[in-house]
Amino acid sequence: MSRGCRGLQRLCSLVHRKSQGRIVFEGPPEFPTKGYWLQASRFPFKKYFEEVSRATPRRQSLCYRRYTQATFEACALFFYPRSGTMPAHGSSNGNSNGTIPASNGSVKTQDVGTVIDSQRWEGIVRPYTPQDVARLQGSVKIEYTLATRGAERLWKDMHEMPYVHSLGAMTGNQAMQQVRAGLPAIYCSGWQVAGDANTAGQVYPDQSLYPANAVPELVKRLNRALQRADQIEHAEGGAKRDWFAPIVADAEAGFGGPLNCFEMMKAMIEAGAAGVHFEDQLSSEKKCGHLGGKVLIPVSHHIRSLVAARLAADVCGTPTVVIARTDAHSATLLTSDIDPIDREFVESKERTPEGFFHYKAGVKACIARGLAYAPYSDLIWMETSTPSIAEAKEFADGIHAKFPGKLLAYNCSPSFNWRKHLSEQEIATYQQELGKMGYKFQFVTLAGFHALNYSMFDLAHGYNKQDMGAYSKLQTLEFDAESRGYTATKHQREVGTGYFDAVASTISSGTSSTMALLGSTETAQF
Repeated sequence: MSRGCRGLQRLCSLVHRKSQGRIVFEGPPEFPTKGYWLQASRFPFKKYFEEVSRATPRRQSLCYRRYTQATFEACALFFYPRSGTMPAHGSSNGNSNGTIPASNGSVKTQDVGTVIDSQRWEGIVRPYTPQDVARLQGSVKIEYTLATRGAERLWKDMHEMPYVHSLGAMTGNQAMQQVRAGLPAIYCSGWQVAGDANTAGQVYPDQSLYPANAVPELVKRLNRALQRADQIEHAEGGAKRDWFAPIVADAEAGFGGPLNCFEMMKAMIEAGAAGVHFEDQLSSEKKCGHLGGKVLIPVSHHIRSLVAARLAADVCGTPTVVIARTDAHSATLLTSDIDPIDREFVESKERTPEGFFHYKAGVKACIARGLAYAPYSDLIWMETSTPSIAEAKEFADGIHAKFPGKLLAYNCSPSFNWRKHLSEQEIATYQQELGKMGYKFQFVTLAGFHALNYSMFDLAHGYNKQDMGAYSKLQTLEFDAESRGYTATKHQREVGTGYFDAVASTISSGTSSTMALLGSTETAQF
């Protein structure tokens, strides 16, 4: 047996005794660097060793061997080059100098520090190798600062806060006001994009009728607004907050198959999204989770979508948070009974005229699917039909029985009639109770839509009867809100007039005579 294989044998026996955590392996001299980090999680060591014992010492990476069981649970063991000191515990970046060795010199390598740290990726399965990632990255490394920064912050907050709560934003100004008010994250809803914020300029129901680039474009718009707010505040003497709140975006059902999900995830990352969710509906029949007629795809199909999303993030080099959503709570149709997990819930009825199977929806179906998705996602989301602590607990307990500590997401939906189902006290503590169960990301999907429509209707209704008296009342409310940090009363300043005055002054070395705020009514009256 070669020196390399003997080393692997010793390593496997060591890992067998310590199946969790990171261990330093001093590998054979053929490796480009001697120190390698190890991550292990529920690994089938015997089967793995039988394979690696046949490997040559020059093999430069042993990674992501997938041994799928009937439950679709897989395990992973992988090595990464070590440079300097071990990554800090809990670091989302891991070793910033880590590279994937080139395969026979034919693949150029790039920084893959975002896929090194064992704490961040514990229990996550990737059924592909680092060489696969390197081959798909291209020769030029492109940085995605907002996506990386947002994902790191979101992941940190979900582990340090009782829960991260957010509201759906459908304009840049809504995002700015959310951050100014102190919210830690922003949600970008596909429903709101369909309803009014899509690139087709149409009003659509939530049935994936809008162009596939519409949500990434809205994410860009939100981030640009946050960037402007940061620039304004920074130019005025220093930013008083972190304006770049992480944005969690809706990829719907991916607008197609795994390749569409791959491209969608890349577009979201390019736009600066911190997290992205994909649902297990048939994309061509996709509906809002609170509409009828929903059609599920097989479990294995959705796993491929999640793998495609993770691969896209790895290719981009970002630790993007992947959220798996299941609509099995109320979806009553299924495209195929190919997967054993689904067969338990297929009803013995004739197929629909479209050829779909009838499906027995409910929390148990959601748990079965959530368990299958867990190794491939960072959070699991069960879309529900009513606000129910009992159902939320049943789902959380079902997932955590097999995946303790798995993070969960919850839609505090405007589609629920909250006061019909809960008392005021129950509503007040609802999210706190969810947080205790592990629902670490909670959001009101359509908050922007309802806030925009009600506020404008209320103003228009009053204005129709009182003319400027109604608008004066709105302005008074704005003045009163300034004590809580509201600044949009001065609308010229809010959108950056002073910032661009600073740009003009810098260009002219302070000699410009066309400064905009100087002599404005805002400066004189506000």
